[in-house]
Formats: sequence, structure tokens, C-alpha cells
Amino acid sequence: MQEDKIRQALVELLYRNSYGVVISNIVISLAAVYVLSDGISATWLAAWLGALYLLTAIRVFASRRFFSRTRDAVSILRWAWLAAAFSWVSGLLWGVFGWVGFMPEAPLLLSFTVVVLTGLVCGTVPSLSAFPPALMGSILATVLPVAARVITSGSAISGGFLFLLVSLVVINFYYCRITYRMLRETISLRLENERLVEHLQEERDRAQSADRAKTRFLAAASHDLRQPIHALSLLVSTIAVLGQRGNVPSGQARDLAGRAKLIIGNLSGLLNALLDISKLDAGIVTVARETVGMRELFRDFRDEFAAEASQRGLSWRVVDSDLEVESDPMMLRRILNNLLTNAFRYTKEGGVLLGCRKRGDVVEIQVWDTGPGIPADQQAAIFEEFVQLQNPARDRTQGLGLGLAIVRRTAELLRHPLKLSSTPGRGSMFSVAVPIVRTAKVPECNVEALPEVGSAGIMVVEDEGDILEAMAILLELDGHRVYAGRSVAEVERTYSHADASAKVAVDLIISDYRLADGATGVEAIEALCAYLGRAVPAIIVTGDTSPSRLQEVSASGSLILHKPITDKELREAIGAAWLKGKMASIKPS
Repeated sequence: MQEDKIRQALVELLYRNSYGVVISNIVISLAAVYVLSDGISATWLAAWLGALYLLTAIRVFASRRFFSRTRDAVSILRWAWLAAAFSWVSGLLWGVFGWVGFMPEAPLLLSFTVVVLTGLVCGTVPSLSAFPPALMGSILATVLPVAARVITSGSAISGGFLFLLVSLVVINFYYCRITYRMLRETISLRLENERLVEHLQEERDRAQSADRAKTRFLAAASHDLRQPIHALSLLVSTIAVLGQRGNVPSGQARDLAGRAKLIIGNLSGLLNALLDISKLDAGIVTVARETVGMRELFRDFRDEFAAEASQRGLSWRVVDSDLEVESDPMMLRRILNNLLTNAFRYTKEGGVLLGCRKRGDVVEIQVWDTGPGIPADQQAAIFEEFVQLQNPARDRTQGLGLGLAIVRRTAELLRHPLKLSSTPGRGSMFSVAVPIVRTAKVPECNVEALPEVGSAGIMVVEDEGDILEAMAILLELDGHRVYAGRSVAEVERTYSHADASAKVAVDLIISDYRLADGATGVEAIEALCAYLGRAVPAIIVTGDTSPSRLQEVSASGSLILHKPITDKELREAIGAAWLKGKMASIKPS
């Protein structure tokens, strides 16, 4: 591809230079005719001049045709050889002129002829070096007739003149080679610069697009985060007012608690979805490819969505298949679950269909619906964050607009191509292409239930006093020995001053990610491990979902808990960290 572009640029340069050759031919030929008119037949000069001008007119016509037509790699070579042929004929005409003008008996005319031919031969280097065959043929066509005339003339200056001709040819062939290389390098650098400029423009456009998308993302996320917090704030105020008026009736209390639980659930759902997107962007999600059977997968979805289909009066059909694919079962299930959830959410009448088609080495799993459909100009946008074409009022019961963004990122991670086909007013079809299994992979045994950890020694670093106190109380109620502090130094003092009789070995470190004075949880864990003189399993608690932070924490080897956390999530994380520490302590015998 690059070579074709260089060749085309060289041939274009050849035709651009042809205009200069045309002008020089006209001017020099008129001067030559005027000077030699006394020594050469006027008829011959007129015929020669007419032939030269006819060739010049044809070259001008060909040049205009060249620049007015589109050219491919094959035609460009034809144009190059056509230009070479013109140059050869032109050189031959000037060679004939040299034959006639070689008149040793008239030194002035001979000198003029030598000067003209030398100038013409040297002038071909800058004008024809873009295509060496054109230059070499033109020089030879100009020189050979003159050389033949010198040899047959028997003049005393024949030897010197032949030496001059040979030297002229060799020197100009040498400079042709150098000029051709320089032209190629210059054009190659120009094309490389153009490619770099184009790449920079693409990167600039991509950065600007990403910046606009980030602004829209933050605005939508801010709105969707503020809404449940605002509702929760009003609900808490309502509870406080009712409490001031006296005892709150149990029914009303249950209703308020239910609303608070629903709001917190919505908020947690949004935070978890944002976290999922950040994890995918950070590249810390590990893909575990296994053999997934379509029949079992589809059976689970049939049961899961049967109740919703019945409740909403929609038809729900699953076309079974015995095919097996290779994918991460959890991620593939999540992709299909999001697609099916969207299909049911926006389908008011008709139904939803789940099935698959074998296409070569892949299986295209398809979700069909009879919903409102998606206009062609909006089909790319729906995979962006917080985009909901059918929910302009941002009704939270219609989802958050993050499902398809997660689908797109997860599919890219799995390298499963996504496809969307939709007709407004008739419905949509989303599909994901999954490779057919070649060699069955046995799924790894997963630990379904994490071990219950008894009394353990736990160091806790948290610079927020309220959170530190609450976590310490929760851990102590679970039977753990807690050494807590707002900084590494405070935790070390607490541990060193602990009663020796009640002191237990440290089995785990829990740290917030953002600590006072710019310190991080990763640094705190490293410092405490150095203080203890050994590696200790660790958990980092964070509310930061930026991809760079997630990558940093993941690289440290610590488990991650994302705020807000429940007592159950904390216990499960402690069990997982304890098990990880036990597995790491087992060394091969």
C-alpha cells in the first residue's frame, strides 16, 4: 500500500515536470532553428520543428488527461511508461538535431549544438528522475545518434567528443540514481507525516469525543445519584418529624422503612453498575473461559423470565439448542440477562424470543422483541452510559441506562461481536457471537461457601473516626481482636500497647484507600506488613471507582470492598482473605 502511494506520487511528479520540459523544448527549439538556419536546410528545420511541436501538443494533452482521471496501481504504471515513451521520442528528435548540427567545419555552430545537447541531457535529471527508465531512454536516444555521427565523420575531434558523450551519460545516470532515491525518501517522509497528522487528528477527535462523553456521563451520573439521596433525605426528615410528634405507628414505620430500603437498593444498584463499568475499563476483570451448554443456559433464562412474561401478558419463547460454546459463563449470562431485561422492559405487547443460530465457527445468540424499535441514527448511542431513548423522564423504574454500556464493554472483553438489527415500530434483535467449543473445558471447582473465621487478629486503618469506631465494634461483636487507628503509626502503637495476655497474632489488615496526608491504603498495608515482618492478607475499602485506582489496588494483591458495605459483605471478604492467606502459606514439599 505504501509502495503504491510512493509510485503514484512519483508519476504525478513526472507529469508535473512535463510542463517545464514542454516550455524548454519550445524556447530552445526556436533558438536552435534561428542559429542553424544558415547552415541547415529550411525544409528540414521546418519538418523537425513541426514534429517536435506535434509531440509537445500530444504531451500537453496527455498530461491534462492524466490529472483529470482517477488512477489505480495498474493504470499508474501505464501512465508512467507513456510518459517515458514521450521522453524517448523527444530525445530521439534532439538526437537527430545533434546529428545534423555536428559540423566540425563550422566551429560556432558545433559549439552551439554541443551546448544545447549538454543542457538538454543535464536538464533531464531533475525532470525525469522520478521514473528512471524515462530519463535513461531519453539520454540514450539523444546521445546515440550524435555518437554515431561522430564516429562516421572521421573528424580529428571525434575521440575527445566521444569521451565527452560517455562521461555525460555516466555522470547523469549517477545523478539520476541519487535524485531518484532522494525523491523516494522525500515522498515517503511526506506520506509518513500525512499519516501522522491524520492519526493526530483522529486522536484529537477521539479525545474530544471522549471528553464530551465524560461530561454527559458525569452530568447523568450526578443526576441519578442525587435523586435517591434527595429522596432518602426527605424520608429521613419525615421520620424525624413523625418521631417528634410521638410514637410512629408500626404500619407507617414499616412503610417508611420499605421505602428507604427501596431507595437504598436503587442507589446501590447505580453504584454497583458504575463500579462494573470502571472495572471493565480498568481491565482488572479476569475472564475464565469454560464450556457453556446452550440448553442449560436457556433453561435458566426460561424459568427466570417466565413469571414476568405471564404478569405482563407477553409471549415468551425459548428455542432450545444442544450446541456448546466457549466463554466465561458468568459474563455471558450477564450479557444475555441485560439484553433480555431490556427486551421485556420496553416491549408493551407481542413477545420476546431467545434462540441461537450456528454461523460457521460461531454461535449467534439472538434476543428478539416486538418493542418500539431503535432508529438507525440512534443505534450506536444506546450502548453509551445513561442513554435511554424510551425514558426521557429518567423514570428509575425503567432502569438506569447502564445495562447496554456494560453489555458492550463485557462483549469487547470476551471478544464476542455484538450486533443490532432494528426497525422502528416493529422491534429489535440483539445478538452476541460466541465461538463454538473445540475442546471441552472442565470448569474449575469454585468454593461455594467461604470458611467461617473464628477469633482473628485484625488491624484496621481508617482516618474517619465514625467509620473506624463502627467497624471496630462490628468486628469485635464477631469475636475478632481489633487493633484500630487513624494512621499506620496509631495502629502500631495500639498493637504494641495491647495487653500481652489478650494479644493475638495479626491475621488480616483492613484499610481505607484514601487516608490522611495523601497516604493510600496500599502504602498503609505495605508499612504494617513491614512492621510485622511478614506478608499478611489485606482488604482495601474504597469508594473510588476510577480505573487507575482499581488497577493499583488489584496489582497490590489485596481484596477490594466498595462502599457502602454491609456486615455480610465484610464477613465474606474476611473469609475470602483468610482462605487466600492459607492457600498462599501452603508451599510445595
